[in-house]
Amino acid sequence: MHINSTVGISCLCMPPSLPEVHGIDLDAQTRCAHYRTALDIVAIKMKCCGVYYACKECHEALADHPIEVWPQSEWTEKAVLCGACRSEISIERYMASGHKCPVCAAAFNPGCRNHYEFYFARPA
Repeated sequence: MHINSTVGISCLCMPPSLPEVHGIDLDAQTRCAHYRTALDIVAIKMKCCGVYYACKECHEALADHPIEVWPQSEWTEKAVLCGACRSEISIERYMASGHKCPVCAAAFNPGCRNHYEFYFARPA
């Protein structure tokens, strides 16, 4: 718990909850059994279930349904999680980030762009 002081009012509040990430053999920065390099610190909220997974292989192993891709019309949705700072980022902001977190500047794996088609519909 922490103290939140705004406009001279103090209250005892719960800290903001961090999104839960599902995956196999996850570490604290969302690396999983399938992707474990220092740069593999992104989790994706799956369109099909609204749950963050470390990767598509983890979703395939743990979920009871197929992956659905995010249509381009919904790329303003916060569906990417930085494993370093735990910030939720919109899909369009992630794709334009230059392979680093736009909040904390942690480096992301540039090879992840080769997997966008599994998560994000191709632009029309």
